Amino acid sequence: MGKLAGKVAVVTGGGSGVGKAVALLFLKEGAKVVIAGRDAAKLAAVAAEANAGDAVRTVPTDVTEADQCEALIRTATEAFGRVDVLVNNAGTNIKARTFRELTPESWDMMIRTNLDGAFYCTRAVFGQMADRKDGVIVNVVSVAGKRANPLGGASYVAAKFGMGGLGVVLSNEEKDSGVRVSNVYPGEIDTPILAARPRPVTDEQRAVILKPEDVAEAVLFVATLPPRVSVPELVIKPTTQMYW
Repeated sequence: MGKLAGKVAVVTGGGSGVGKAVALLFLKEGAKVVIAGRDAAKLAAVAAEANAGDAVRTVPTDVTEADQCEALIRTATEAFGRVDVLVNNAGTNIKARTFRELTPESWDMMIRTNLDGAFYCTRAVFGQMADRKDGVIVNVVSVAGKRANPLGGASYVAAKFGMGGLGVVLSNEEKDSGVRVSNVYPGEIDTPILAARPRPVTDEQRAVILKPEDVAEAVLFVATLPPRVSVPELVIKPTTQMYW
């Protein structure tokens, strides 16, 4: 029996990187998983790699659209009866990320993807969790949401601070409801989002930063603790980058 046997999870941004790693690990631990993301082909590839049969579903979803987030949760609930764990992982960044380079359009896209999507998905799933007095919401934020740094860019940092704040407030508001909310703050991770760096990341740097599987293990940890335990915030960093 896996650590998540009998549980149902929804993972956004599941076509690659941390979301893919979380989905695969959750399936390995016995969960039924609905993987969401914008690219249907990437989602299908993850499902094929998982080779988990009817335990996995893929739902192409643009988290910047509230109605699509509602449809995602509705589809997951219809398929498996409920949603026990929501992992808000969808996120993005851009190369033109300095304040001088930002436009109203790029700012809006960054906020909608990195912050609004987490709110929309949380809002869509919250009712059923509150009714059952049980549920876990894990926000994969970033250390950029704990300590502002130009590396992430103004819009990314602003969105991640907002995502972190959303999680902390909800965690406190709902401490007696049975719905637990955890913010996981990873440092640098070797994922496709690195391609959006203004300066290319070297092979040497990739070798020492976090891997998606490392963060997936942290998400699994907070998602499998007993109901009496809450982890409002968890920072996970490469050992070579401990200052934050």
